[in-house]
Amino acid sequence: MNMKKHAVNKTYAQINAKIKEGKAVVVTAEEIIDIVERHGDVEAARRVDVVTTGTFSPMCSSGVFLNVGHTAPRIRASKVWLNDVPAYGGIAAVDCYLGATEVAEGDPLNSVYPGEFNYGGGHVIEDLVAGNVIRLRMEGYGTDCYPARKHEKNITINDLGSAILFNPRNAYQNYSCAVNLSDKTIYTYMGMLRPRMANANYATSGQLSPLLNDPFYRTIGIGTRIFLGGAQGFVAWHGTQHNPDAPRGKNGVPREGAGTIAAIGNLKEMSAHWLVGASMLGYGVSLYVGIGVPIPLLNEEIARYTAIKDADIYTQIYDYSMDVPKGTAKSLGEVNYQDLRSGEITFNGKKVTTAPLSSYYKARDIAHILKEWIEKGTFLLGEPQQNLPSVDL
Repeated sequence: MNMKKHAVNKTYAQINAKIKEGKAVVVTAEEIIDIVERHGDVEAARRVDVVTTGTFSPMCSSGVFLNVGHTAPRIRASKVWLNDVPAYGGIAAVDCYLGATEVAEGDPLNSVYPGEFNYGGGHVIEDLVAGNVIRLRMEGYGTDCYPARKHEKNITINDLGSAILFNPRNAYQNYSCAVNLSDKTIYTYMGMLRPRMANANYATSGQLSPLLNDPFYRTIGIGTRIFLGGAQGFVAWHGTQHNPDAPRGKNGVPREGAGTIAAIGNLKEMSAHWLVGASMLGYGVSLYVGIGVPIPLLNEEIARYTAIKDADIYTQIYDYSMDVPKGTAKSLGEVNYQDLRSGEITFNGKKVTTAPLSSYYKARDIAHILKEWIEKGTFLLGEPQQNLPSVDL
């Protein structure tokens, strides 16, 4: 448990009061780096109230709870399709959950390799948010209270009783760098990897990434208000595969995948600019999700963490041709995000081209939008009722 005494001690209530008065000082995770370098972490914590972060990346563990409304006659919809993409109907009569990675029925998948995966759950979610017409099909087995066995109609998001984005695992805190050591091109959730380590792909926004700016989750937990898909959302729980015990550097930052969040928000308030369906050649369907987390500078320790730079964030390099598929992945080495973002790394004496799956440009946009919301007083901090599970220091 952290029992340190701090020179600066602020509360959420104090910062929210400043936000309401239009007096809060808000900077992005890029801007705080220079402030801490010039003035030190204590003075930075005194001067700045909130640091905003952002990420925009494929996040497979995402989806929506939908209530499609009762029909006449009523149906217990045990099977549901939206634009021929199956949703899970085993919840209630006309409630369902559509996962971002579900593929449309009849898709050839990888039978013609590599498969194109042109349409799936992520695309349906994007179409819903965009206000496009969706073909809804439902089947039931017939009961006395729900006699209908089939129903089909066109809907838009406005026809839904409710539409809730609920993502079980988002905003991974660090992620591996993927290479291919085999002699053939492979297609993975980390994108296309050319043979003999001809390229390397990575997947976070580094110094802008939310959980990398709060490595021990001092300010992130259940009830934290966030930017989610272009609207205000919340952290609902720690995400699946949350692993705070991952190896960390001396700066406290994990050197591989660690923490995650489960996120929830009203899909009807979101934007197709920040929720984008993705077709990943040879792998499947996913959903690009825009997330931004505000980090209150309650003290100088948090200020110091938010000043992390790409050069000080390291991740592991893994072979996705043999080791990862077999479940025997071992690190081939490590690399920092400054080098990854340069477009080329040198590994074992070889120059390797690098490319991100995430968009640093859109991550920066998210951090600035969140900054504007807070400065305008339209976005208050949500104090977590319980922080994400962390390591005991």
